[in-house]
Amino acid sequence: MSVIMLISLVIAGCSSTSSSEESSADGKKVIKFMHLWPEGSSNAQFSIVKDIIGDYEKEHKDIKIETEILNPDQYREKLKVLASSNELPDIGMTWSDGFIKPYVDGGMLAPLDDVVDQNPDLKDAFIPGVKESYAVDGKTYGLPLELNISYVFYNKEIFKKYNLEVPKTFEEYKNVVKTLADHGVIPATVGAKDGWPASFWFMYLADRIGGPTILTDVIHGKAKMDDPAIIKAAQEVQNLVDMGGFEKGASALSNDDAKGFFMNEKAAMFLTATWELPNYTTSPDVKKEFKNKIGYFKFPVYEGGKGTDINSYVGGPGVGLFVAKDSKVQKEAKDFVGYFVKKWGEKSVTDAGVIPATKVDTANLDLDPMYIHILKDLSEASNVTTYFDTQSSPAVSELHHDLVTALFGKQVTPKDFVKQQADELAKEQKK
Repeated sequence: MSVIMLISLVIAGCSSTSSSEESSADGKKVIKFMHLWPEGSSNAQFSIVKDIIGDYEKEHKDIKIETEILNPDQYREKLKVLASSNELPDIGMTWSDGFIKPYVDGGMLAPLDDVVDQNPDLKDAFIPGVKESYAVDGKTYGLPLELNISYVFYNKEIFKKYNLEVPKTFEEYKNVVKTLADHGVIPATVGAKDGWPASFWFMYLADRIGGPTILTDVIHGKAKMDDPAIIKAAQEVQNLVDMGGFEKGASALSNDDAKGFFMNEKAAMFLTATWELPNYTTSPDVKKEFKNKIGYFKFPVYEGGKGTDINSYVGGPGVGLFVAKDSKVQKEAKDFVGYFVKKWGEKSVTDAGVIPATKVDTANLDLDPMYIHILKDLSEASNVTTYFDTQSSPAVSELHHDLVTALFGKQVTPKDFVKQQADELAKEQKK
């Protein structure tokens, strides 16, 4: 199913046959909830969701919540298919900005401002600016659960073995890559098959070379995608590929495949977001011995680049919850969403070690030092650039993913990589 077809069907706003009210065998109202935290790859998040549902059902004896759980890439595809046939679940997960807009434009999502207004615990709970990323024309259509920033996580034991120090500049980083590659160690792991995990490298290099606002400026028409700094960022990605900076065949591997190299200590580094924190801090499924080996560093600055502040991050809102406009149990679904967001804010810190989109009072919490350091980083951040593919429209985002995969696979030149996206952006800006 192409994104173009999705958008045309969404915007057509066909009358929906979705989310018909169902009753379970014991007469309870059924709320269908689709999320993207499978037990295998996101155990901490999966367990919290299961606990929150269990608690809600105990307090609401007339409600049964049925879940469908997919990994993030399967989830994106399924959501497109369900949207095109007007069969969205009563509650689902969405990304912000450009991702959510076509669904809103198509009249598929219910505004959720009333959920916040009617829940005193949520009124001032969100970190400033995060909820606004889910707003279209002044109305809020998703309630955020996460806030993420991205780091290079690394294996301290591997670094120590080869006398490596944390790099602060990109030249120093390339020296680390060369040393590791010369010793037959995978320097960094990346799953480029689906595009978005590999885009982290491109986005950070664009930030460090072209300055912290360059990609956001591209989205808003204030800068050109074929700016020399962006071409240079794409070139540096391929320079790392040529140096053996990633595992072989990265463009054919998923994010979970790539994560496996890091978790099994086959790769020294993994550039990813703070949604992975549970694996390095709290997850009972990961050995303490491994957790003790993991550190992190901020993406190095680029000599001569405009992005001179190492406290500028790529990140932004993670997923949020939506309620389908045509849900036959919309009232009950909204009530559960309000309950879920509040409970998630409480449990995600202590039970999962992820950063929620709601404010965290850490004063009386026993938290892992890495988590405390990252919260401090967030408070001192000079800039957080929302992921380029999240800011983009679905059409640009899908093209970006495809082209990043091709960039890592050396199937497209840096110039063509930016030109194809520049052409697509120009088309959109003419509409």
